[in-house]
Formats: sequence, C-alpha cells, structure tokens
Amino acid sequence: MRPTTELYGRGVYRFLMSRQWVILALITLLLIPTMIRLGIWQMHRYEMRSARNQLVADALHAKPVPVETISTPGHAVTRTEKYRTVTATGTFETSKEVVVRRRTNDDDEVGFHVLTPFVLTDGKVVLINRGWIPATGVQTAFPKIPAPPAGRTTITGRLMADETTAASGIKDIKGLPDRQIMLINSEEQAKRLNAQVLGGYVEQTAPEPKGDTPEQISDPGKEDAPLNYAYMIQWWLFAAAVPVGYVVLARREARDRREAAAKEAETAEAEPAPV
Repeated sequence: MRPTTELYGRGVYRFLMSRQWVILALITLLLIPTMIRLGIWQMHRYEMRSARNQLVADALHAKPVPVETISTPGHAVTRTEKYRTVTATGTFETSKEVVVRRRTNDDDEVGFHVLTPFVLTDGKVVLINRGWIPATGVQTAFPKIPAPPAGRTTITGRLMADETTAASGIKDIKGLPDRQIMLINSEEQAKRLNAQVLGGYVEQTAPEPKGDTPEQISDPGKEDAPLNYAYMIQWWLFAAAVPVGYVVLARREARDRREAAAKEAETAEAEPAPV
C-alpha cells in the first residue's frame, strides 16, 4: 500500500476546482485585460499630453507675426495656431470694454478678465484679454478698470481660440449685468460691436500694465505627461503581478495542504493499531 502523502500529492491541486478558487481564477482573468487596457489608456494620455506640450512650446517660441496674417473675421483658431505669439497695432476702444465673469488668477481668487476691443489700422477689430482684476464690491456693478495705453500702440500676446460651452464647460448665461459676459467669443462680440472682428482673441503679454493691474495671464505651462507615463507602467506591472500572485497563493495553499496531510499521516502511524 502506498503512503498517504504520495497518494495525496498527486491530487494536491484539486482544491483549484473548488468554488472559492474558481471565482478567484475568474477574477484574475478579468483583472489582467482590464489593467492592460488601463495602461494603454494612460499611454494614449501620455502621447496626447506630450503632443500638446510640444505644440504649445513651438507656438510660444515661434517668431511673433501680425495677428492679421493668421486670423480673419469668422476664422476658427486651430490647434497649431493656438498660443501662437502675435502682434497687433492699433487703438484700444475702452468705451466698448467688457469684463468676463467668474475668472480666477494664479492664486485661485475669483474676479474678472478684462476684454477690450482693439481697432487695427485697417479698421478691423481684435479682442484683447488684458488680464485679471479682483471682484471687489457688488459683482453686478461694472468694476473700475485701469486704463490701457492711449493712442496708437503695438501689443504682443498669445492667440487663443473662441470659448464655447462645449469646449470650456462654461454656460453662456443670458440676462447678465451690463457689460459683463461669460464667454469670450468673437462671433458674439462682432454682433455686439457691429464690426468685423478677427476670429479668436489675444491674451496680452506686452506691454506690461502700469502698476501690475490688470494681472497678466500666465502662460499655459506644461501638462504633467510624465505622470501618465508612470501610471501606464504601474498598470502594466499590476497586470503582470496578478497571475504571479495567483500562482504564489496556489502554491502556498498546496504546501499547507501537503503539510497538513503529512501531519495526519504521522499521527495515524504513531497511533497503536486497534486490537
């Protein structure tokens, strides 16, 4: 007769067919492709953010060009044109200036962006976002805004695409106080101004305002693409660790069962045979 441990050893992994271990195996099989897909998603995020960062860097470091060479009335600013450094020569029309509600500065303080029409030498208009001012007093009243340079001047800034609810998530609320808006949109402003307005708008970077107000809007900076790369590697490592963990658990369970069987056999051999 063969020893009990030998007989048990042949079927030591039969426990894998138990309900508990079958469920664990199914969970393992589901986790592996899920984690692989999450890693692929993070890889796509990394590629998108890296591409975006490169586009922004190229645009910011490109040689400034007159805004009229890129944008025209009704033009939709493209991804490659966005953040491009442009120049404009003309005159600020402060009498038709408006403020953009619920905008924050770098310290997350709520205030307004100052949007001033800028009449070019050919009579067309480009919208200039001159920067941020705090919301002091009653927000329904038009705030006091530092005046821009008077007379003909040349400004430099970043070309931006029109804001829409779909792209920004900001709702274009109607019935706002006089000279206050929610979104910077050249088509809407063209109707209000009854003028030919270049598509998009310009975030002014020079000349700097006197007294540092309005606060100029900081450059867009870089999105954290390396973080997505780290997440991608992390998910794929998890996907590799899941089957390894399952095997380790199974081997440990088999070992414990062998040891238990061996102890039972030893106990049985040590007991005196029945008379």
